[in-house]
Amino acid sequence: MGTDEILTAHRGGKLDIAPTVPLDGARDLSVAYSPGVAEVSRVIAADASLAASYTWSDRLVAVVSDGTAVLGLGDIGPRAALPVMEGKAALFKTFGGLNSIPIVLDTTDVDEIVETLVRLRPSFGAVNLEDISAPRCFELERRVTEALDCPVMHDDQHGTAIVVLAALRGGCAALGRELPPLKVVITGAGAAGVACAEILLAAGVTDVTVLDSRGVLVPGRDGMNPVKADLAERTNPRRISGGVADALPGADVFIGLSCATLPEELLATMAPDPMVFALSNPDPEVNPDVAARYAPVVATGRSDFPNQINNVLAFPGVFRGALDAGATRITDAMKLAAAEAIFEVATDDLATDRIVPSPFDPRVASTVATAVARAAAQS
Repeated sequence: MGTDEILTAHRGGKLDIAPTVPLDGARDLSVAYSPGVAEVSRVIAADASLAASYTWSDRLVAVVSDGTAVLGLGDIGPRAALPVMEGKAALFKTFGGLNSIPIVLDTTDVDEIVETLVRLRPSFGAVNLEDISAPRCFELERRVTEALDCPVMHDDQHGTAIVVLAALRGGCAALGRELPPLKVVITGAGAAGVACAEILLAAGVTDVTVLDSRGVLVPGRDGMNPVKADLAERTNPRRISGGVADALPGADVFIGLSCATLPEELLATMAPDPMVFALSNPDPEVNPDVAARYAPVVATGRSDFPNQINNVLAFPGVFRGALDAGATRITDAMKLAAAEAIFEVATDDLATDRIVPSPFDPRVASTVATAVARAAAQS
């Protein structure tokens, strides 16, 4: 897979729009456009709720980015982010059967992004926030959720967290262990790291320790933003301080969501039969083959190793389920239900090197959507 092949595949973009009605003659044109379309506009003008029936807006996902945290490339701007957002839209269609439109914004101001999405609200039915840097992404998701009456999710946070939880459930089942007693160490306190800690706490894991580039999050430590300070109060029950060498001894699970390298010798200090999730892309925190010397369950974010932690297992079904249910929010209960659904699909072929289903398993999106819709109805 060389550069020329990749650039050729992307030439002209990866998306197209096709009509769903025939346009083969004058009558078709009169029905689909003028004068016939005026009748549709009149009924929607009289009852705005009918836009859900007569346009695609109710099931259209806006894939929104400001280009400040794109893949492993960092702040590369909205234009360079657009190919990624086009790809995300293609995944929505392929795996979730949902239409989506990439929207890249030439601003990093939270107020301006919120105002823009409020003004665009009649055009879409849900918002997938993507590749927005921390800690702004936390405030932005909260404010967009408050401002809009439709499902909103920052996939870098919650898509990752949902699949990590599903994978941990799969790993526990493959090893004959229980989830709540696990001692979990997470390196990286950005969007994904914070969300993973939150979902593990919600799932009943009580011993979660999170590290950023300055070390373990512990109450009163210098250099923490409000999000990290709040998380420090609710994690690290043993009040460990220092770095990863201080946090990892005795841990059952390592979850890497940073660019930091994990020295091999530290793996030897973990509890017996640990799980190692080295999720940085393209270079995991530790080589998976090295990690496998110490851990029976090893996961990465890459497709060329077993146990890929891939957000496509989560977000198409989450949004489809939320839209199917007519939900106006994506709640914690819906995220937990999505993780459980992914795990349930994995149980049919569970092994230490198959703790999550393949992204191409056709059951995943529909199973997740059903579970999310059910959780939405219950809440």
